Amino acid sequence: MTDGAIIDALRSRKSVRHYLKASVPRSDVARILTAARCAPSGANLQPGRFYALTGAPLADVSQALTAAAYTQPITSEYSYFPNPMPATLKAKQRAAGFALYQALGLERRDLAGRRTQFDKNYRFFDAPVGIVVTIHKDMGKGCFMDLGMSLMALFLAAEDLGYGTTGIGAIANFGPVVHRALKLAPDELVVCGVALGREDTNAPVNKFRTQRDALETFASFRGFQAD
Repeated sequence: MTDGAIIDALRSRKSVRHYLKASVPRSDVARILTAARCAPSGANLQPGRFYALTGAPLADVSQALTAAAYTQPITSEYSYFPNPMPATLKAKQRAAGFALYQALGLERRDLAGRRTQFDKNYRFFDAPVGIVVTIHKDMGKGCFMDLGMSLMALFLAAEDLGYGTTGIGAIANFGPVVHRALKLAPDELVVCGVALGREDTNAPVNKFRTQRDALETFASFRGFQAD
């Protein structure tokens, strides 16, 4: 591995929200998930399960989620965002949303268009593979951190094999729906979804990139000598 290869991959990776129809071989999905399990894990508990779906099973879950979005109240089993959301973080959330819709040519007042775009979350953005991620309900907050590291490993492994991905927190909005569709055990909590496939590089939505905070806003250095 060349110096900086992983850093370059981290910088180049982005959320892909439009995919080619090309199928993904089971062997590639298996390699990606095996790599994801290599992430650090406190006490080696290796929290989280990954349900990889394609074809009819993926369509069934997508249809159930889409129907629920228009007929049922949100029933997320955990809080993804702080509640209430601090004003500084709310500003970040809004800026990212507005930038995404601008990339798609959607005006701020185009509520129908924005809803149509958001609903693609429940179809895994029509990717050829959708992954449902769960965790045991009794796991502590540290285990969520470990699962997050597994997800990052998953994203980078997919990138290494030439695939695009995006995490989909909205899948957890209807955890009970996913439970029924996949016949999950009662002690499993739906955390998120992941879309996986070949990126459609011509899609305007895939040209959208979020901005990251500058180093000085989130990090401090103490005891170091000047370079």
